[in-house]
Amino acid sequence: MKQDIINETPNLNDAGKQALPVVFNILDKWQCDQANQMKLLGLTNRSTLTKYRAQPDKAKVSRDLLERMSYLFNIHKSLRVIFSHEDSVYNWVNKPNSHPFFGGRSAMEVMTQGNVINLYEVASRMDAFRGGRSL
Repeated sequence: MKQDIINETPNLNDAGKQALPVVFNILDKWQCDQANQMKLLGLTNRSTLTKYRAQPDKAKVSRDLLERMSYLFNIHKSLRVIFSHEDSVYNWVNKPNSHPFFGGRSAMEVMTQGNVINLYEVASRMDAFRGGRSL
């Protein structure tokens, strides 16, 4: 269903350009370094990351980048539902997690493996956690 929305949304590039500053704000609060930001966003060089941060209105937002941003937004939204304290909302992603899926790794370690599926897996777990289900 999400893919259908992406395919039918007019001006995807414009929507992505507007979303970039918000995503960068979340990544900053998650204390992501440049290397992790690049992995999360699927970017291959630092100059593109620097350009997108400085001039999001000039970014070329691909479907891949838009999908990655969507998962990051969903993860952030779930954290805001699950936790009431700002510190927990923004620090949870970097803490080791004993849930069997994470196996002692942090969500950030899982998400920064570089593949969209890694973001999807964390987002799916977060949706389940906030809904009281377990995966």
